[in-house]
Amino acid sequence: MPSSVRTKDFVSMLDFEPAELEACLSLAARVKRDRILGKKAPTANALGGAHVALIFEKPSLRTISTFEIAVRELGGDVITPFPVAALSEREPAVDVARNLERWVKCVVMRTFAHSTLLEFATAAPRLHVVNALSDMEHPCQALADLQTMKEVWGDWKGRTVTFVGDGNNVATSLAHGAVMLGTTFHIASPEGYELPANVVEQATRAARHGAQIRLFRDPLEAVTGADAVYTDVWTSMGQEAEAAARKRAFEGYQVTTGMMRRANDRAVFMHCLPAHRNEEVAPEVFESPVSVVFDQAENRLHSQKALLLTLMASRAAAA
Repeated sequence: MPSSVRTKDFVSMLDFEPAELEACLSLAARVKRDRILGKKAPTANALGGAHVALIFEKPSLRTISTFEIAVRELGGDVITPFPVAALSEREPAVDVARNLERWVKCVVMRTFAHSTLLEFATAAPRLHVVNALSDMEHPCQALADLQTMKEVWGDWKGRTVTFVGDGNNVATSLAHGAVMLGTTFHIASPEGYELPANVVEQATRAARHGAQIRLFRDPLEAVTGADAVYTDVWTSMGQEAEAAARKRAFEGYQVTTGMMRRANDRAVFMHCLPAHRNEEVAPEVFESPVSVVFDQAENRLHSQKALLLTLMASRAAAA
């Protein structure tokens, strides 16, 4: 059973200390190994029938599927009290939180506004709140990314991951998590789409083991010598009206075979999915042997099981 962490929630990657993050990822590796080997895992009833509510204001494939499987494989149960995009249509989010606190142990929430997660966490102090994606951060994706990097590299320290594209929620959480574990984070973005200054400041303060965060305009310069090259869609959910302008702005930021050649000889290609081939990534890169995108997707399950165990099971054992 994992040791207790200082936070009840996982709204941001920065909710974990570096040692807590590393412990969670070590646990993810163990639960993955047990599942692959078909072993009767000691965590099979770790949640003891606890209910977890899934609230998604945006569509999801990987996140909602893997959380449902994770909860059930840990001996919990899932409820979905709202259809997609229905939160707060009938009552304030804080009232929803205070109701759910009486019935469930955890809420996994995908929301347009990061502030909604913070409202839930504050209004319901006995409820675990997990960020399944907001406009500001996507820490559950970063957990799976970091697990995948460890599998490929053996260790995070002294490595470099380069993010090519929008300084968005995925980039924010990956920047935080990477530098906490000793991996230098590069990001190349066009003007107006940079990683926010406060995120750069947070990552700089959180960096350990000599890791740095560096911003670039030129993607070829940013990927030079990188151990992983990461990208995401140019237009995220809710930004459809900006699609044409974004496509123009990100011209030259497609991850191509030529760009990958600038990276380390053993560099891998990463993407959080869904991917738009011929936009942010060339099809031959996406389908190449260096692509680990479906390893990342698989690790969503294992890392989220470890997260639930870290937040919920340790507290249940201590109660």
